[in-house]
Amino acid sequence: MKRFDAIRAAVQALDGNELLISSNGMISRELITVRDAPQNFYMIGSMGLASSIGLGLAISLSNAQIVVIEGDGNVLMNMGSIATIGHFAPKNLIQVVLDNECHDSTGGQPTVSNTARLEKVARASGYRVAARVTTDAELVKVLRQSLGKGPAFILVKVEKGSVKGIARVSHSPEEIRSRFQQAVRMISG
Repeated sequence: MKRFDAIRAAVQALDGNELLISSNGMISRELITVRDAPQNFYMIGSMGLASSIGLGLAISLSNAQIVVIEGDGNVLMNMGSIATIGHFAPKNLIQVVLDNECHDSTGGQPTVSNTARLEKVARASGYRVAARVTTDAELVKVLRQSLGKGPAFILVKVEKGSVKGIARVSHSPEEIRSRFQQAVRMISG
């Protein structure tokens, strides 16, 4: 499965009211192509922090469903977030990790996710759901079953490489922040 197809399947499995945090690089670029929405927070830089931002939102907005979409390189950059998420155990947080075993956005340098079984790390850290999936149907099923039952860690094995012609995130960081703040205000009442 291609990363783009996994992102599309994840977005289609959701009802559109969730707050989505996407990691920097191709994941944010592909998410904005699949569905641009004010409730999407596209990381520009800050590698590894999508899950930390997601945790902060999940704790402060217990009535909102938070979905983080990031790559294996991002998770490996900030492994401490897995332990922290497991400790605080927010039921409203789902972490979707698109694992292609490389840093695709910067040239395809290999990561160590082929030996560091990230879903097992999540399980050992206290996640209620820790799954590894390889098809879009499996992703949709586990994602839907995990809503409100987190923290959930869904590792999605994807192919290396990007879809050609994907544009960069067109919104400025200030626009991303302002749009997202408005979406949070709408959710939090």
